[in-house]
Amino acid sequence: MRRYYKILIITVCVLILGAGLYSPTHRWAREHVNWVTATEDHRLNCISCHLYTQKDGVLAWLINADYLSPFNMALTSDGRTLFVVTEEGDVLLVVDTESGKVLHKIDVGDHPHSVILNRDERKAYVSNQWSDNVSVIDLAGMSVVDNLKTGNGPAGLALSSDEHFLYVVNSYTSDVSVIDLSSGREWKRLSAGNNPTGIGMSPDRSKLYVTSRRAQLAPYGDQIVSELSVINDKNRQIVDRKDIESAYMMENVAFTPGGDLAMMTLIRPKNYIPSIQVERGFMMTHGIGVVEQKPDGRVIQLLLDEPNSYYSDPFDIVITPDGKRAFVSHAGVDRISVIDIDSIRALIAESTTEKLNFYSNHLGISSRYVIKRIPTGANPKGLVLSSDGKLLYVAERLEDRIGVISTESLETINTIDLNGPRRITVARHGRRILNNARGTFQNQYACYTCHPDEHEDGLLYNMASKDMGRNVVNTQSLRDIADCPPFKWNGKNQTIYKQDGMRFSTVLTRTEPFSDKELDALVAYISTGIKYPPNLLYNPNGELNEIQLRGKALFERTHDNLGREIPVENRCITCHPPPYYTNLQMADVGTLLPTDDSILFDTPHLNNVYASPPYLHHGLALTLEEIWTRYAPDNRHGAVNDFTKIQLNELIEYVKSLSDPEYYQEEMQEFQAKIKKH
Repeated sequence: MRRYYKILIITVCVLILGAGLYSPTHRWAREHVNWVTATEDHRLNCISCHLYTQKDGVLAWLINADYLSPFNMALTSDGRTLFVVTEEGDVLLVVDTESGKVLHKIDVGDHPHSVILNRDERKAYVSNQWSDNVSVIDLAGMSVVDNLKTGNGPAGLALSSDEHFLYVVNSYTSDVSVIDLSSGREWKRLSAGNNPTGIGMSPDRSKLYVTSRRAQLAPYGDQIVSELSVINDKNRQIVDRKDIESAYMMENVAFTPGGDLAMMTLIRPKNYIPSIQVERGFMMTHGIGVVEQKPDGRVIQLLLDEPNSYYSDPFDIVITPDGKRAFVSHAGVDRISVIDIDSIRALIAESTTEKLNFYSNHLGISSRYVIKRIPTGANPKGLVLSSDGKLLYVAERLEDRIGVISTESLETINTIDLNGPRRITVARHGRRILNNARGTFQNQYACYTCHPDEHEDGLLYNMASKDMGRNVVNTQSLRDIADCPPFKWNGKNQTIYKQDGMRFSTVLTRTEPFSDKELDALVAYISTGIKYPPNLLYNPNGELNEIQLRGKALFERTHDNLGREIPVENRCITCHPPPYYTNLQMADVGTLLPTDDSILFDTPHLNNVYASPPYLHHGLALTLEEIWTRYAPDNRHGAVNDFTKIQLNELIEYVKSLSDPEYYQEEMQEFQAKIKKH
């Protein structure tokens, strides 16, 4: 059957090629490609655009592959067995480190994130970020024996000092589930920072630090502040919330064995600087936060970048048992930074707080403590050290393998193949490009940096204006944009080829644009490879509750509370019809600011909009409610000023329920039938 389809594809390609050789057809095709790419020299390749962007069906099945994507790991104390969470494979791999063989594949939940072992190494716990549970695995039988219900988007895991409780960091609801392991039920839930993922226990097992990736929501112009939450393990309460200023994307945290320092990865963005200034440096800087573990201990930020080379998207950090070295994975440049912690201690000891604040923006200071950069495979993520500190294991996510580094020679001495697909599909190549910073000026940032998890980072940017502070816009998600052209808030880019080709290089990277092959691959991935997390918080089974049904009726209403007919152009569903909840048109909803040029705005899609605060093109609406309270005074953004508070709440609950477009094909047909009828 597969051979038949391959013959069919070859036949179709031959026919297309034959048509292309016919002069009028070739001329039309050339003009079409010029329009799509906004260039005049992109290679004429119909296959790239019309084959590699197939989302489903036989063609999509033939040209894509099911990868594993290792993400995080745990290692037994004897160093013989490695447990690897595979983000796309939805399995926990059990690997023999001596032979490099995969011994077992244990099915877990959807999109697993982290794995930890209990003290006697008889059980493993795996957080399933898209299933809202934790798989409990009996390591004697190598099978899942229980699933523990958590909050939304479980990520980082830690056991209490007595191992009676499991801490689960819920990334989507920004809290921590404390699960009583004797009953298997959630005992309490603790509020954390915005989009937390990492958690680490202090050496004395008295407290835990929880890192957050997104900055706290704040009005435009305010300093970026992210939260480091501190949990007391004795009473299992939040006892401190440390403000980490001018930083976000704090992925993971580790303590020195002696307990004098805690260290976490972070990014320091300069998002209010016009993006055309990237060639002057400082658009994005990457480093670590260092928290002194003493009364009135300071929070110090130090860069891992260099003056002419940036080390983007730091993800994990681990510290050797002797407390002398730290290793940081840089997912955006395929490198591991090796840090001399004694040098950091010396720098801190000799510096005033004012001097340390100066160093937080100093691109040359890393030469004091970074002793080596170790190359890795594509997109290194989770790290784990052997108990003796001699071996470092690296999850090379987009390589489907584990790198093994000697911490003595600081060289890669082995790799462990996890038996993923051998071939690199066009979409997989595109995913590597999206996650890699090599295409930007001095590797300052990857597409992923502003679009973590192919979503958005919650920040505002001055994207193109030559004037500081004008036309500042809210980052948009990459999820499902392929079916929602045009692109940018101003709708000036009609295709992804233009958005990520000429526009990207001119405004953002300030370097040569992607090659034709690279751009084809990037478009293929954005068009086909990006998936929605399930909306388990507001729409777990695709069925609306009573409140959401009333909100749906308000969303689709034709008359206001006084019985007056609402003009068609001012009905919610007119601009936001299913399945993507956008009509793909430009509009003016009265949200222009004095600092904006006078333009219309592209109507955004609303699927999973609950996960994308802040809102509107300028990001001033910190919640969905504020869209229609603070920023819709004249009824131009839908007829909503007659709503009661209850009605507004019902509308919001419905909008939050909007999820994967595949759920709404039937609703789209019903909507189109209504349009045809009227």
